[in-house]
Amino acid sequence: MPTDPPPAEIVTAGMLVIGDEILSGRTKDKNIGHLAETMTAIGIDLREVRIVPDVEDEIVAALNALRSRYSYVFTTGGIGPTHDDITADSVARAFQVPIDVDPRAVEMLERHFPGRPMNEARLRMTRIPQGAELVDAGGTGAPGFWIGNVIVMAGVPRIMQTMLEGVIPKLAKGAKILSETVRADAREGDIGTELRAVAEAFPDVMIGSYPFIDESGPNTNLVIRSRDPARLAAARAAVETMLAEVKAR
Repeated sequence: MPTDPPPAEIVTAGMLVIGDEILSGRTKDKNIGHLAETMTAIGIDLREVRIVPDVEDEIVAALNALRSRYSYVFTTGGIGPTHDDITADSVARAFQVPIDVDPRAVEMLERHFPGRPMNEARLRMTRIPQGAELVDAGGTGAPGFWIGNVIVMAGVPRIMQTMLEGVIPKLAKGAKILSETVRADAREGDIGTELRAVAEAFPDVMIGSYPFIDESGPNTNLVIRSRDPARLAAARAAVETMLAEVKAR
């Protein structure tokens, strides 16, 4: 059965993206951004993303490292019907459990492909590690699965998003990070020293600098993030004071 971590103010996640096609550039990943936005919205910190090829040893090593470090690990890719779809086998090896055709997964796939033969390739998608719970693909095909703190999902963005929506209600949630953005109307190089001083005065607040160019030329957005509304407001006030002082020189 899936094991939820105990309730905590900070819940963390890692992501493992699996597939040679991602590393070669043939496929442009769309799942990282979606997962990051979704996790932020529900109060889970996505702390790390790794991309590995379709090599079992590398998948196992990365998965074991991530699952020991974070509350949840989400994997995408490698659960299809072809020979290089080895994610399920790799997860079973990481957890040191058997893997075999799961009747529940077969039933799901038969509903998706009515009247089509359950051939060897399709049966490959129904092999689930022992002890895992299924993650429904919402009628789009074979299921993913959830074992321990690892949630295994498809790499196709539409299917991945459906699977993710299904598991969200079951996830432990942390305190959401609040965010404020201040347009600096200055180049990064003009405020870098002063911004560091503000950041050092608020070590418990995340303060980031993000340059951009618009019709007025080079500019910078300063993003302040915290779980504490009072500290967020204080840090924003300090940033705005700093900017006013720089501009008054």
